[in-house]
Amino acid sequence: MSAIEVGEKNPAETPHPTVPVRIPLGDDSLSARTAALVARAAGHRFDMAVEDRAAARMDESVRLRDDLVATCRPIYGVTTGFGDSARFQVSPEHAGALQRGLITYHLNGTGPATESSTVRATMLIRANSLARGYSGVRREVVELILDFLRHDIVPVIPERGSVGASGDLVPLCYLAEALCGGGEVRWDGRVLPAAEAMEARGLRPVVLQAKEGLALINGTAFMSAFAVHALDAADRIAVAADVCTALAVEGLLGNRGHFHPGIHRQKPHPGQLRSAARIRALLAGSLLCGDRPTVEQPRTDVIHRNTLPLARNIQDPYSIRCMPHVNGVLLDTVDWVERWLTVEINSTNDNPLFDPESAEVHSGGNFYGGHVGHAMDSLKLAVASTGDILDRQVALLVDDKTNHGLPPNLAAPTATGLNHGFKGMQIAASALAAEALKLTNPATAFSRSTEAHNQDKVSMGTIAARDARTVTELVVEIAAITLLAACQAVEYRGTDRLSDRTRTVHELVRTQVPRLDGDRRLDRDLEAVVDMITSGAIGELVHGMHLADLPEESKGSAR
Repeated sequence: MSAIEVGEKNPAETPHPTVPVRIPLGDDSLSARTAALVARAAGHRFDMAVEDRAAARMDESVRLRDDLVATCRPIYGVTTGFGDSARFQVSPEHAGALQRGLITYHLNGTGPATESSTVRATMLIRANSLARGYSGVRREVVELILDFLRHDIVPVIPERGSVGASGDLVPLCYLAEALCGGGEVRWDGRVLPAAEAMEARGLRPVVLQAKEGLALINGTAFMSAFAVHALDAADRIAVAADVCTALAVEGLLGNRGHFHPGIHRQKPHPGQLRSAARIRALLAGSLLCGDRPTVEQPRTDVIHRNTLPLARNIQDPYSIRCMPHVNGVLLDTVDWVERWLTVEINSTNDNPLFDPESAEVHSGGNFYGGHVGHAMDSLKLAVASTGDILDRQVALLVDDKTNHGLPPNLAAPTATGLNHGFKGMQIAASALAAEALKLTNPATAFSRSTEAHNQDKVSMGTIAARDARTVTELVVEIAAITLLAACQAVEYRGTDRLSDRTRTVHELVRTQVPRLDGDRRLDRDLEAVVDMITSGAIGELVHGMHLADLPEESKGSAR
């Protein structure tokens, strides 16, 4: 068997690519991971352009649009009003003004401003959808979105206001407004009028033509942007959870046998196999755990005494031995969510659609965000479940009734009673877990009939995606607390007895966070480890670990 990486990595996912990454738009090749990467990094690192065949299709759909408008045919949202106002037709000469008014009356978003990274992802995803060439939108509209990305001009978009059905109407209107030279943007470290930033970069606002305002806002780009970020974070959480578990096993003098491939082959969910293989690989060579606990040794005197007490439980608690089963659900959820999001961000989620091949216009419901919503409701539940089990690991590590001889709360024993160690951190972990679990209520179950019952069934996909974003943030913090507690625990056992792999992780943590030898504020320590997880530093270590040097029976199944 060839070397199998403990983690998976796509070279295009490098946080800071040294050469521009080419990103063709409109050819259905955009990945969720690439969208997240563009969102995190500055635009100049990417060569974004509409693919030639897609550009030609865009031109053809615009010609079809103009030809149909000239016939005075009523076309929804192009030569008619919107929603329940579609019963009114407008003349061709008013088609552009109709689009501008659509943008204006939807500027009623509320809540905090969306993070710049999410807005960048929104712009890329919307540009990709429009570039497919079925929306009746000119090339220059998409090119202006890409210019915003290249110059890092980021529209200020409030988070709240979308039901995720007729597209993300309210939030995407703030993008459309900025493209028209209105509203505010973040640029050059400031918030300023969009027109001012555009003038500084030599960009001209777009003047909307027929259908173009509707095309900009009638889609799922905003919810999908939150979704690709949540997916990216969930992937990092899954890796961190296995790392935390390996260190917790060592800190608790646990049983490495729980991760033996012979167990997990009998329940071969791909994610479970990957998690078990990764934890076992991380523990290879550790002197702090064994493949079977010492209490499994034969004791023939039990024949004469009927019962004998064991020095410790023959099995580790569920939060240790069942991590592959719990985190495996997350890993498998990440896989199918990625497939769904890939389809979504490479789709024409718009209405109506202009088909250049058939020369027909079609009214439908591709703006509906059901797949994103259900994917995010599932993802946030799987992430929260992994956060819950990590919180239970912290509880094991700090409780002297369960941690097999470690100091209470992992506090320095030189001043027992004066130092409280991780007591406060365990409380915080439980609070974070409770909040994450609370947010797993499915947003998609709360459809509300809106807009005079025109939108009488809505997806709530944007709310689900925003919830998923929040749950991943909370669980990353739980993982950071768990990692800090486990690193503290193994130091009482002796870091020279760690496996080579977990020692590498421990050393990385200690470059930023010193050992806790007395009570001190820990929020900055926590922030540093959160950054290690979210930046990919922990993942980078794991991705560099191979199973090639392990015995064949230890490799299990890893992707």
